[in-house]
Amino acid sequence: MANTKEVELLGFWVSPFVLRVEWALKLKGIAYDYIEEDIFNKSPLLQRLNPVHQKVPVLVHGGRAVSESFLILEYIDETWKHSPLLPRDPYDRAMARFWASVAEGKLLENAWIAMCSEGEEKERATELATEVLAHIEGLIKGKAFFGGEGIGYLDLAIGWVSHWLPVWDELGSMKILDPAKFPATAEWSGRFVEHPLIKENLPPRDKMVVYFRDRRRSWMMASKSHA
Repeated sequence: MANTKEVELLGFWVSPFVLRVEWALKLKGIAYDYIEEDIFNKSPLLQRLNPVHQKVPVLVHGGRAVSESFLILEYIDETWKHSPLLPRDPYDRAMARFWASVAEGKLLENAWIAMCSEGEEKERATELATEVLAHIEGLIKGKAFFGGEGIGYLDLAIGWVSHWLPVWDELGSMKILDPAKFPATAEWSGRFVEHPLIKENLPPRDKMVVYFRDRRRSWMMASKSHA
């Protein structure tokens, strides 16, 4: 196990990108110091460690910084090789990376747009997000986790679906994660958030609702002002 202070994580309490890194560290049993960032008033430390994007998460290991959550997950998996997150088979590894990227670029992005928009834009974004979720349904059907019997890379990559997406559905008056349409995904979602290490490391739902309601309002006001 790594000594505390050898590993540091700069994050933001409600960021699904940060949480997937925390989950990986917890699953691997890696001790780390957590540094909460104010993403609306970025610290000099964050700007120094991630000067290109100035975003969280940033993992600092032995004084060296790694940014971008998917890259951090792979760094963690390659550095601490016990309890591997990525599949051993090269094809399965490639597919895990592929679907993680698709879920990020198509499902997450469109779910956010759907929550923060109205009319045709909302309908189109909801449709696109649902299409991706249909593919994910096929991937998880008949499995406990995307990683097999245990949580793996793809579970961590799309774990936000289980805790964030229901909040976005509620605030956006939509139903992307519909258990009737996607029963296998819904079952996986419940199984994922009930895993002890995941359950103990989730942002409070009531606090999330307040935060994302404000973000939705700000996003929609900004969109209308630029229309």
